[in-house]
Amino acid sequence: METLAQMRSGATIERLLCHPRLPLIAGWDADRPAIRIWEFAVGRLREIGGVGADSAGYHSAGNHRFQRTPSAAWHPSEPQLVVADRDCITRWAPSGITAIGGMPPIEYPRDVAFSPDGQRLWLSPGGGEDGWESSITLDPISGATVIGPRWDTGVAVYPGGGLVATLESDQGATLVLFSRDTEPVLRPMRRALILDCDGYETPVFSPDGRHFAVRGNAYDNSLEVFEFPSLRRVLVLTLGDPSPGYPYPQEWLDSMNAWSRHNVAFGPSPGALCFGTPGGAVIEIEIDGKQVTEHEVLAGAGVTALTATATGELVVAGHDGTLLVLSGGRATPAQASTAAVTEFLAGTSEALATDLDDLDLTDGNQTWQPGELGTVTDTSDSDPSWLKIQAAMNRRA
Repeated sequence: METLAQMRSGATIERLLCHPRLPLIAGWDADRPAIRIWEFAVGRLREIGGVGADSAGYHSAGNHRFQRTPSAAWHPSEPQLVVADRDCITRWAPSGITAIGGMPPIEYPRDVAFSPDGQRLWLSPGGGEDGWESSITLDPISGATVIGPRWDTGVAVYPGGGLVATLESDQGATLVLFSRDTEPVLRPMRRALILDCDGYETPVFSPDGRHFAVRGNAYDNSLEVFEFPSLRRVLVLTLGDPSPGYPYPQEWLDSMNAWSRHNVAFGPSPGALCFGTPGGAVIEIEIDGKQVTEHEVLAGAGVTALTATATGELVVAGHDGTLLVLSGGRATPAQASTAAVTEFLAGTSEALATDLDDLDLTDGNQTWQPGELGTVTDTSDSDPSWLKIQAAMNRRA
């Protein structure tokens, strides 16, 4: 891979988020609840702003990392980054930083995402009496709000439009839920993917929309890839040692041997997935399994974050504060098929509830129709733990 730009960021960056259209990159500071912003243009990285630079460090404020880590989302077309935490919502633009009102403080961390048309903000949890069980749609101009169903962890937009994916996380099992992107609130479809336990990050779609990757798992430190629209699982990897649980102890986060939770991106070549390692390499794997290539991109510093730009370059952050933009050669822009979303929606309908027994479920290998899970009483050692729990509950009923 060719290095197009390189700089020292002045901090360890634990997560990266590229603007969906513009050459802008946001990065989460590992030491404090702050987000830094860079521009990549004419082969050069330049820091142009940020939010929370004066925040107290995580160490100085006790073990409250989970509650204090902000979420952020880029506007789909404009140079705007919205940052949310449990206390406030802030909008960064080149002209300055402004506060967005209309949302009271809550005791939980809050996820934020823009609707694909850029007119609304989706925020979760909603707070209030419903706590974790609701979300809110906010019009940032008028301040008007609408209550919606529960979702968490972030919103993944299908690259061809028409659909988004969110999570509904639980210790027993996590659902990947799909919703149309044209409604004021996210209303899940009955067709859903079920993952074992919790601790997952926001799904990542490939540029051509044919696959999506899910990184996480509170116990197995996994990376799974699924086809879309079939939801068939085509790749599963366990990266390094199992993670120590969430929220992670600070000494583990500081470790040079830690696998980043934000180390996955689809590469510039169609069908290629990339992930960063604690040894400073980027592994490129063809999803069909025919070829695996290791690229040494950092001198043993360890990859702390990895993402891809709208034009196909990879952005890599290292434990020593290095920030790189890499090219894997001239990539052919991938166009996601709108037919895939049409096919998916034609085979499902809006869910009245997201209880397991009311959904058309798959884990990428097996499938269950509504009502079938309520009859499962026998499992094997190879079955996921969520299914074993369901069977045990059925036997006691």
